Amino acid sequence: MPEDGRLTGRALWTVFGALMLGMFLAALDQTIVSTALPTIVGDLGGLNHLSWIVTSYLLASTVSTPIYGKLGDMLGRKPVFLAAIVIFLAGSMLAGLSQSMGELIGFRALQGIGAGGLMVGAQAIIADIVPPRERGRYMGLIGSVFAVASVAGPLLGGFLVDNLSWRWVFYVNMPVGALAVVIVITRLHLHTPTVRHRIDVLGAALLSSGVGALTLLTTWGGNQYAWGSPAIVLLAIAGVALLAVFLWWETRAAEPIVPLSLFRSSVFSVANAIGFAVGMAMFGAIVFLPVFLQLVYGASPTSSGLRMLPLMFGLLAAAIASGRAISRIGRYKAFPIAGTAVLVVGMYLLSLLRVGTAPWVASLYMLVVGVGIGLVMQVLVLVVQNDARPQQIGVATSTATFFRSVGGSFGVAIFGTIFASRLASQLSHLPHSVTAKLGSGVHLNPEQAKHLPAAVHADFLQAFAHALHGVFLFGMGLAVVPFILSWFLKEVPLRTTLAAAAELGAEQAPAAGTPDERLLATAAGGQPSS
Repeated sequence: MPEDGRLTGRALWTVFGALMLGMFLAALDQTIVSTALPTIVGDLGGLNHLSWIVTSYLLASTVSTPIYGKLGDMLGRKPVFLAAIVIFLAGSMLAGLSQSMGELIGFRALQGIGAGGLMVGAQAIIADIVPPRERGRYMGLIGSVFAVASVAGPLLGGFLVDNLSWRWVFYVNMPVGALAVVIVITRLHLHTPTVRHRIDVLGAALLSSGVGALTLLTTWGGNQYAWGSPAIVLLAIAGVALLAVFLWWETRAAEPIVPLSLFRSSVFSVANAIGFAVGMAMFGAIVFLPVFLQLVYGASPTSSGLRMLPLMFGLLAAAIASGRAISRIGRYKAFPIAGTAVLVVGMYLLSLLRVGTAPWVASLYMLVVGVGIGLVMQVLVLVVQNDARPQQIGVATSTATFFRSVGGSFGVAIFGTIFASRLASQLSHLPHSVTAKLGSGVHLNPEQAKHLPAAVHADFLQAFAHALHGVFLFGMGLAVVPFILSWFLKEVPLRTTLAAAAELGAEQAPAAGTPDERLLATAAGGQPSS
């Protein structure tokens, strides 16, 4: 292995495969339990707490993400990544052994804590072993993991429940995770910092509490509790107050968990703003597509996952192609601009979905949306990594992932509220006893809708399509925001070394890149920045 830590050839692909396995497990467990939920309730009971099986995992993974980034920078990414895998596997084994709903919810949270480290750790380790100029192709493949997991999750979950037991939804992680552990231990050799650090415990606690409150707000608002209820208002006040105190504390902490100095870079700030806005538009709108497929086309939950394949194929193809193109040309700005523009068009096309829309037309619309997402999402991680100093790669990566995740949570909540209010107004002429059973927002129950009388069912489908039209139009308007922001994203030439330009001497910096890189820097009006 070269002295700068760069891996090449088979060694690189072996390690990269292990990192992909880790990320795949984390992404898979967001979706694999969906088809197992009815069986789990039948076995363990606790129907009233069913949503917590998903919520506890989401909450724990979101809260832990920024903490893992900082710990990786401080303690070394290999031990932190291995710890995340072990935590995730322990949570998986214990979740499979659960004898009550309370135990399952708690162990799902333990899984989520590990998952946060898997997602951040894999992307940060790639930054340690592959220079930014070559990293695009790998980031594209990492983006494809989420596309594959979102389709494979419900299908694999359904297969395991039908042929084995719901417990195997969790046990299946064990052999895959064990393989990843072996490869990382034996094949990945990274520099571990020798400097003693002080962990910002108070900052971590404030950030976790604040984000946790806001995540619960977006999860419960409009579902378990009305938006104006005391519980939701209290969560909003607590979340905002805790994050305000966190920001104040980070300016005084010796080693802040999220260094606010990162936001002085326009590249870092703009890229995270784009990620947040795209996350809102993407997750907020796409979450309704399976409901549309189940209601309008009568697809089963598993079949609706298969019908989402065009979106996943578009994401997969665009992520891989854009990653390879960035590695070849060394420039990235055009891709967020193109991706967000395609996303705007895709959201408009989704707003055209009607009860009579042919399935192939819906598939084409989803393909367009997938291409838009694939062109932009993983590029943003590459952008912030290229902009950050080596000792801040972990926290920069985790911050980008965190903003996208939080944006998605807010998007689902906002879009769900818009949809629920539009649908309620459309169905105001129906008896409350009929509409109450249907659920609302993203929790609309397609099975209950199928049992409506024929005339009422036809009326309901028209109202549903009309409500969905407004949701996607709002998504189109929201997607315009990251499109505008993309034009303000500064083009920083991608480094061809693992050391940031700022870490090199002033005389060395121009010589560190290729002739094309130096030409790009001159055209940009300055030297490559870190």
